[in-house]
Amino acid sequence: MSKPYIVGVQEVQPLSVLGSDGQVVNPEAMPKLTDEQLRELMRRMVFTRTWDQRAVNLTRQGRLGFYAPVSGQEATMIGSEFALNQDDFICPGYRDMPQIVWHGLPMYQAFLYSRGHQHGGQIPEGVHVLMPQIIIGAQYLHAMGVAMAFKKRGEKRVSITYTGDGGSSEGDFYEALNFAGAFKLPAIFMVQNNGYAITTPFSKQTAALSVAHKAVAAGIEGVQVDGMDVLAVVKAVQDAAERGRSGEGATLIEAITYRFLPHSMSGDDPSKYRTKEETAEWELRDPLNRFRLYLTSKGLWTEEEEAAVVEDAKNTVAEQIKKAETTEKMTVAGLIDSMFETTPQHLEEQKADYLA
Repeated sequence: MSKPYIVGVQEVQPLSVLGSDGQVVNPEAMPKLTDEQLRELMRRMVFTRTWDQRAVNLTRQGRLGFYAPVSGQEATMIGSEFALNQDDFICPGYRDMPQIVWHGLPMYQAFLYSRGHQHGGQIPEGVHVLMPQIIIGAQYLHAMGVAMAFKKRGEKRVSITYTGDGGSSEGDFYEALNFAGAFKLPAIFMVQNNGYAITTPFSKQTAALSVAHKAVAAGIEGVQVDGMDVLAVVKAVQDAAERGRSGEGATLIEAITYRFLPHSMSGDDPSKYRTKEETAEWELRDPLNRFRLYLTSKGLWTEEEEAAVVEDAKNTVAEQIKKAETTEKMTVAGLIDSMFETTPQHLEEQKADYLA
């Protein structure tokens, strides 16, 4: 029996709106979306699944560099970005390409980033994203800093960042949450808990009941959401954004999800640490299937519409990878010139030495 002076915790149930069969199980949590917005959510998820499949193949062909698959996590990615305003800011990790592309980054630049090209990191004017952070958890500090800027300027904007369950063990994660709590910053910290930090199962990642519970120590809101349910994700992020804009501070959202493919295309073999039975069980909760059943029951989605989206995605990926592949190759001189708006004298001298 716990002693009265020891802080206790209770288990939480993830927020869900739809069951695996596509039926509404929690009508009170249904986000306010028009039929057209519901259709757009599905279009983006189908497009992203097809794009992901093509990107995996492009990586195997040697036409992309580092790539982290996203199939299975579309609901957390597409739903969270969809719940934002266009002037909100996204600070992604390396798996979070879909969010920043749907937020305005041209797809060919995402491909250039994967290929290690400098122009992949040149964000167009008016696109409120950073490039994906490869250091695990470092993007949490970036989002915290962006949120601090919004607060100091009195802007009704929020920043959002993402990491996996492994990232929640990094010092940057705790520092960002603590700072955001102390200063009541308009930040949304999302953990896409896909069960494994590369090969480490979540059961060995932490002794906490959940990642969401870690919000308690930081004094911020903690939420757990069914990350295979796009409507639940939209609702959770909408609520978190409203709290941030109204001065109520930051939110930590743990999205319980699952990646169907390897951690990355850099040699990971998930069959060594995941069973076929486990994967098959999660595939029954596929976010596309679940949302497809819901929309079909409402007469908002057809097989013909989905086939058209798949074809559009294939054509778009083909066009955008071609644009990336035909972009002028990098040079040392060009890299130096792209670092500053006006190149400092010492770099001009270094460039001259190199060219000589």
